Amino acid sequence: MPEDTLTFSKEDIEALSQPHNDALVIFILLNKVQVKRVLMDPGSSTNIIRSRVVEQLELLDQIIPASRVLNGFNMASETTKGETILPVNVAGTIQDTKFHVIEGDMRYNALLGWPWIHSMRAVPSTLHQMMKFPTKDGVKTVYGE
Repeated sequence: MPEDTLTFSKEDIEALSQPHNDALVIFILLNKVQVKRVLMDPGSSTNIIRSRVVEQLELLDQIIPASRVLNGFNMASETTKGETILPVNVAGTIQDTKFHVIEGDMRYNALLGWPWIHSMRAVPSTLHQMMKFPTKDGVKTVYGE
């Protein structure tokens, strides 16, 4: 199999406690600051970040006011405070990413949905608790927290 083939193997899950029902949660770099508890959610149609995180990064002035209603799977809705484009650094690969900013409380500091996942050509695996994506230097692997 070629080196740049993106695959998961049974060796990838040997170190994990099985069975598990864990979500894939990673850390990213935003504005050169490590942001923990970022959910990889291939079922989400948007990328979301908490307003508090943007404030802590001292980037509130980069929020473009825009009110949009986001609906969750349980039909709960959240109105966004605005949008912002931030450079997301994952394993040394940087991708400018549009986030919808919310005031509300959620379990994660940010959520990366399919817009980011697709633009990175990433494949997240909750079973393996890792994500892999191709780069010009080969396939990179990011492990869950």
